[in-house]
Amino acid sequence: MRKILIANRGEIALRIIKTCHQMGIETVAIYSKADIEMPYVKAASKAVCVGEPPVNKSYLQSDKILEIAKSEQVDAIHPGYGFLSENADFAKSTKSEGIIFIGPDAETIKLMGDKIVSRKTMEQAGVPVVPGSGYGLKSIEEACILSAQIEYPVMLKASSGGGGIGMVLCENEQALIKSFASTKSRALAYFGSDEVFIEKYIAEARHVEVQIFGDHEGNIVHLFERDCSIQRRHQKVIEESPSPFLSEGTRRKIYETALKAAKAVGYTNAGTIEFIVDEKENFFFLEMNTRLQVEHPVTEMITGVDLVEWQILIAQGEPLPMQQSQIKSSGHAMEFRLYAEDPVRFLPSPGKITKLVWNETTGIRIDAGVQEGDTVTPYYDPMIAKCIFHGETRKEVINAAEGFFENLQIDGIKTNAPLFLNILVNDEFVKGIYTTNFLSKLR
Repeated sequence: MRKILIANRGEIALRIIKTCHQMGIETVAIYSKADIEMPYVKAASKAVCVGEPPVNKSYLQSDKILEIAKSEQVDAIHPGYGFLSENADFAKSTKSEGIIFIGPDAETIKLMGDKIVSRKTMEQAGVPVVPGSGYGLKSIEEACILSAQIEYPVMLKASSGGGGIGMVLCENEQALIKSFASTKSRALAYFGSDEVFIEKYIAEARHVEVQIFGDHEGNIVHLFERDCSIQRRHQKVIEESPSPFLSEGTRRKIYETALKAAKAVGYTNAGTIEFIVDEKENFFFLEMNTRLQVEHPVTEMITGVDLVEWQILIAQGEPLPMQQSQIKSSGHAMEFRLYAEDPVRFLPSPGKITKLVWNETTGIRIDAGVQEGDTVTPYYDPMIAKCIFHGETRKEVINAAEGFFENLQIDGIKTNAPLFLNILVNDEFVKGIYTTNFLSKLR
């Protein structure tokens, strides 16, 4: 590849640009009128305006992005994560224009993007799934009958979408009846389909995901797990590897199951198999993310592998750079998602960053999308940076993170740094015995 267009913005665009330039590949960035002064725009070989600030007029304009890609004669498009990264139609259109889509093929994206279909696919492959309906629910009466059979609490989920927007926890039948119509409406508005289904809610659970990679020769490897159990409203806040909860026996079984899941769909490029793990270490398939993850630096820190470079090499048709036996895990790593956010009300805090001072030393990596003087706008995800720490032990990483956030200086906006300091001294977190309910109980 000689030239790659990055169909994204902020820290992930900057991250991809860094690897491309190290590989001698030119980059074309796209930017909305609100992002014209952003660091990634200046870092790219060339940048082209894609439209007005709202995402539906800029970063989701697939036709406009493809026009730019053709005009700039790029060899490939890297979608990053979010926006069009899991849009099967965009992947298909990219390929039809003779441009490489850096990710899995459109058919796999579509298959895994439908949570009901992906459940059935995994069941057929012998991968354990969370008890649930396994099909779209046609009526509230049907939902109530099934929920009573698998027992409350249950999670009502949109088939075509994820995250906090696409799911509602229902503790009882009354809550299910209240949420059913509104969840269907929200699913239609955000994901284009009102199909919903039900899964058993596992209360004291861990969210563990396995990073996998596949090439075009049918080889698939894993790059260990990430524990993503520190969440708010089903959105990840802190990720770490290795998981402090899993026994070595369960860890090996999860790796084997993740590889089985990836092979079942003939997976290529970077992907993540996500599992929910109960307190007895029984684990169930949750979903497959057919893209690079926000938390991919955690894996890079423990393995020394550049996952974006692997994505590009595989997209070029090359085999996996390493065999499973060659991939090693060293030490412990954690990632903290630093947001422009009110730490009490947990609402976005847009504004101009008038001061930004942090200490990026050995064992500390900052993937930032902004710098001092930049403005966090209300149009996009308010992430300031991903702060990643690596050390020989989990205790060493916790101490480094605590020192970092104590000395962090950011003026002009509010951030969630105080939340991190509260978490880092919490006994449950320090002992590694937290679950996905951790933040809801944190005082």
